[in-house]
Amino acid sequence: HVQLVESGGGSVQAGGSLRLSCTASAYLHGRHFIGWFREVPGKEREGVAAVDIDNSTVIAKSVKGRFTVSLDQVNNILDLQMNNLKPEDTGVYYCAAGHPSSLYRVLSPSDYTYWGQGTQVTVS
Repeated sequence: HVQLVESGGGSVQAGGSLRLSCTASAYLHGRHFIGWFREVPGKEREGVAAVDIDNSTVIAKSVKGRFTVSLDQVNNILDLQMNNLKPEDTGVYYCAAGHPSSLYRVLSPSDYTYWGQGTQVTVS
């Protein structure tokens, strides 16, 4: 069982930056895909960015060029650096770990098993 704890959410003005961190209770590298997902008001939960077992990163088109993801393999911490934030980025951000059934589903929430409690990001 993997426990995930997110931190770093908050409120920021449009154009600002935030850095989210996800600390995992178990060693992840080489065992699980791990990623960031978000629930924006009025929309289904969507994938934002993920790191696969080989440490390759996948970024959603909606945030590409603004968000980057990185995995600290020693300390089991997944960071999401969010720059040039927009009001439409407002939502609850979740960290998750799992095993997507294919590389095409790396950003599919339904393919992830372990979830953190979420952290609120508000952009005004």
